[in-house]
Amino acid sequence: MALPVDEAALLAGLRARDEQAFETIVRTYGGRLLAVARRLVRDEADAQDVVQSAYLSAFRAVDQFEGAAQISSWLHRIVVNTALMKLRSRRRKPEEPIEPLLPAYLEDGHHVEQFSEWSTPADKLLERKETREAVRASIEQLPESYRAVLILRDIEELSTQEVADTLGLTTTAVKVRLHRGRQALSTLLRRTFLTNVTP
Repeated sequence: MALPVDEAALLAGLRARDEQAFETIVRTYGGRLLAVARRLVRDEADAQDVVQSAYLSAFRAVDQFEGAAQISSWLHRIVVNTALMKLRSRRRKPEEPIEPLLPAYLEDGHHVEQFSEWSTPADKLLERKETREAVRASIEQLPESYRAVLILRDIEELSTQEVADTLGLTTTAVKVRLHRGRQALSTLLRRTFLTNVTP
């Protein structure tokens, strides 16, 4: 069981450029940060590059970090931003719009398609073996900005406020992106399961 981290002492050590503090950061947060990077960039070598770059950015910026947020949230934000920058530089193309994946409505307000409600958070869907691979594949198809919110909120289980702090968004923006991301994930999953249904 991991011992609790004294964040004030750790932050003081980082600012003093204490090697032990840097080792504590890597040992305490490294695994989770690497998992976040893997989910976003989906390539092991790129994920490791992201985390290493994020550590360098964090160590350079530690004097500007005021300690208002938790160190883990601060590091998450740096990793996510570094991962998104890597994705943007790798693709060099605009983010796909999410609108085609959102529910369409008729003039009377009813859905164009009739479907069962997929409001289950992604982490719950991932617990079901039969849907795990489909959910992961569908999450990977979401536009980056929505995928990041969905991963941090549903998979990493950060609070709405923590996701907002991590991504530099308002809590309202996080809630909107999460809602739209879940709706889009629902559409992608329906397509997957309908395609896989044998007559």
